[in-house]
Amino acid sequence: MRSRLNVSFPPATLREIGELADRRKLSRSAIVEAAVASFLSPDGADRREAAFTRRLDRLSRQAQRLERDLGITAETLALFVRFWLTVTPPLPEDAQASAQIKGRARFENFIETLGRRLQKGQSFLREIPEDVDGWGSELNEQGGEGEA
Repeated sequence: MRSRLNVSFPPATLREIGELADRRKLSRSAIVEAAVASFLSPDGADRREAAFTRRLDRLSRQAQRLERDLGITAETLALFVRFWLTVTPPLPEDAQASAQIKGRARFENFIETLGRRLQKGQSFLREIPEDVDGWGSELNEQGGEGEA
């Protein structure tokens, strides 16, 4: 024997239940009954915990990749700046104006090239193997400095 229970749902939830029922070719009552049974079942909490754990693991991996990429980017920039400052002699006063004009043109070319690479989905960081070990410990041992 089945007992009747009247419940109220927000319109959005009711719409989702109806769409799911249509897709699965089930009644709305069957969808709600299955959801309540899942919620009340003892292994429901275990399934939710497993889902949260999978999501947290995925977020942890994403954070680790971001940390790795940021470290590589910072180290790359630091090495470039150190190299550039080491090998670039100061310009005489009379050559600075033309050098600034040439520098602006080169920078504009750089920005255009960067824009094209990003539009194509190309990334310098993707060219670096994921399994490069020790990059973080190497930075710590060198006090945040790499080889120039």
